Amino acid sequence: MKEEICKIKMALVEKLGVHIEDREQLAPVAARILAYIILTGKKGVTFEDMVTILCASKSTISTHVNHLQDLHKIVYFTKTGDRKKYFILNKGMVLQHIDSMIHKWKEEREMHLEIKNYKETINKNKIENESEKFDLNFHDDYIKFIDGATSSVEELKLKLDNNKFDI
Repeated sequence: MKEEICKIKMALVEKLGVHIEDREQLAPVAARILAYIILTGKKGVTFEDMVTILCASKSTISTHVNHLQDLHKIVYFTKTGDRKKYFILNKGMVLQHIDSMIHKWKEEREMHLEIKNYKETINKNKIENESEKFDLNFHDDYIKFIDGATSSVEELKLKLDNNKFDI
């Protein structure tokens, strides 16, 4: 059973790593380190674990771990009597990503409102033939979608801010 879970985890590390690599514009090894840390959770990942499990040299892992720390994507903690660093996901990075998503969605929402208002004006003042009028349903539905998504993500952010759950 443990071996099967390990295979599933490593397949997810690869899949999530590719996604993170693309989304965050990270090097492949850095993205996989981040994916492995995410999938390991709050118990943390040691440097030695990363070298062994991700099959990369100490130098490569060290370079990318330092880079991820510089980007504030990961942080570490230590345990009493243990000299190892245990790397975990920086909660601030998740909150920052959520803020970025919300900001982009609000910009999109404003753009759709402007376009919709323009089309409404054209429909009222310029177009006499009913078949040539702009259909505004798409904009209404898209704005409704953005409002719902934004509300849900803001609720998630609030829970993270108030430590209602761990990442």
